[in-house]
Order: sequence, then C-alpha cells, then structure tokens
Amino acid sequence: MQQAPRDLVRTTLGVLAIGGLIMAVFWILRPFLAATIWATMIVVATWPLMLWFESRLWGRRSLAVGVMTLLLLLLFVAPLMLAIAAIVKHSAAIVDAAKMVIHFRMPPPPDWLSGIPFVGEMARDAWLQLGSIRAQDVVSQVMPYADDIARWSVSQAGSLGALLVQFLLVVVLSALMYAGGEAAARAVRRFGERLAGHYGVTAVTLGGQAIRGVALGVGITAVVQAGIGGIGLAIAGVPLAGPLTALMLMLCIAQIGPFVVLIPAIAWVYWSGDMFYGTVLLVFGSVAMTIDNIIRPALIRRGADLPLLLIFAGVIGGLLAFGLVGIFIGPVVLAVAYTLVDAWISDGGALGKTADDA
Repeated sequence: MQQAPRDLVRTTLGVLAIGGLIMAVFWILRPFLAATIWATMIVVATWPLMLWFESRLWGRRSLAVGVMTLLLLLLFVAPLMLAIAAIVKHSAAIVDAAKMVIHFRMPPPPDWLSGIPFVGEMARDAWLQLGSIRAQDVVSQVMPYADDIARWSVSQAGSLGALLVQFLLVVVLSALMYAGGEAAARAVRRFGERLAGHYGVTAVTLGGQAIRGVALGVGITAVVQAGIGGIGLAIAGVPLAGPLTALMLMLCIAQIGPFVVLIPAIAWVYWSGDMFYGTVLLVFGSVAMTIDNIIRPALIRRGADLPLLLIFAGVIGGLLAFGLVGIFIGPVVLAVAYTLVDAWISDGGALGKTADDA
C-alpha cells in the first residue's frame, strides 16, 4: 500500500500557527503570570493545611477557602501595611535620627586598633579617613541630584502601590485555586500523561512534592530565624524591633539572611555601651544566622525525596535566574528533569540487559 506523501508546507504552517497562538496567549496573560505562579506555588505548598481546615470546619470547602484567604491577607498585605504605618508613626524619630547623622562626628580611633596584627595600621588609617568626612560635605554633594532623588522616590512609591496590587491579585487567584484545586490537579496530571505517559504523571507529582518541600524548608526556616532574631532585638531593647523582625522575615524568605539586620543592631547595642545586652543579642543573632544550616535541609528532605544538592542548586540557581519566585521554580524544573533523565537511563539499562541476555 503506497503511503501518502507528507504535506511539508501544511505541517510547517500548523506548527507556526500553534506556536504563534501559544505566544499570543502568554503575551495576553503576561501581566498575570507572576501572580499566577506565586498563587500556584502557595496553593500547592499549603494544600494540606487547607484540607486540615476543611476537615475541622464540617467539610465545608467555602469556609476553609475563607480561612486560608484571611491567612494570606495577614501574611502578604498586613506586613506591608504595618511597615507603612510604622514609618508614618515614627517619622519624627526618623527625622531626628537623620539630623543626628548629619551632625555626627567619628571619635578618634582607639589605641588597641593599631595593635591588631597585619591589619591594625590599615584599619586605623581607614578610621581616620572616614572620620575626616563630614556629613555636611556629603549633603552638599548630594543636593545637585535632589531632583533625581525625588523622581526616584516617586517611582518607588508607585512600585509600592503595584506591589500591593500584586499581593491582592495573588490572594484572589489563590482563593480561586483553593476552590477548584482537585480539577486543576487532574488536568495537570492528564497533560503530563499525554506528554510522557506514566513518567509524565510521576514528574508532575514530584514537582508538587518539590514545591511543598522547598516551601516547608524555606518558610518554616525563615519564621524560626526571624522569631529568634526578633526575641533578641526585643530583649536588647533595640528600637523598632517589630518592623525589623518583619524585615528579617522577608530577607530570610529571599535567602539573604537576617545578618543584614542583626549585625548593625549588635554593633549599635555595643556602641551604646550596654555590653550585657549586646552579648545577649550576639548570642541570639548567632543562633538565628546559623540555625538554617540545620533545620532547612531536614525540612526540605522531609517534603521531597530528592538529592539535597539538587534542591539547593535549584533554590540558588532559580533565585539568581528568576528572582524570588525562582526559589520554587528552580527546584521544580530540576526535579522534573532529574526524574525524566533517571527514568530514561533506567529504561535504557533494562533494555541493554535484555539484549545481553538474548
């Protein structure tokens, strides 16, 4: 039986049409992609919690979705509002601190500084050079750029408003996904099955486990680090301990760490002359800055049975490639690729063994 010749032009145009349609869809949905990705990651990571609320609320999905939506509002929108309120409330203190900075003069370097081996003289010269700079001179040099600074401030205020809108959009999309999560999961599994059969379904399942494991490790670790650091700030009497704790939580989620807040706070307490509370804050800060190396790997391995090096490479690489949301995208991509390659190698090994036996 003679096979009909392929219509190469028709096939090419069909592929181009499908590719153009996919690009058009992504272009239209581009303003919502970031919020959709965030909402998907949050829903996948917190789905067991939503089911727990549903079981406790008489099996009513609507009540569980309402509770989760309120929790997300408290998690995303409330800290931003509290930070703005704290800035407004302490605006006078901020202005006074700025005035103190303008009139501040560095004291002479201590005698013991030059006695430090190898770097003592360099540190003393740097101290003297820093002390010779007057804040008034810096202000006079910055004044010609005041218009640019004002325009930058306005743009950042607009970015803050856009960030609030994105947070609200994430919460709304998450609520919709909570309401119809099972149907969406079945659709994704069917799509994976159409692409790669049984291995496609396995890759989809492993992707969900990777999201949950990373969220468990990153989220709980960030809460623990920020909580320990916040307790230390409160005990040491550091001003604005609440907003600083919220800032530490954001920095820990972004994989930067709490040292950005804790190290200046420790230096400030010691500089104030309170050696006891400075040492207390140093102990709390040391625990907060190092405990992530212990609890994060254990939590991530508990959520996803994947090589720890693979997950860490996904977290760091995804963060550098895609920003904050890459913390979840990176491990998912590597987990799916690792699963498919491992399945392909395993099948190849089985086929090779069968051929040798034959």
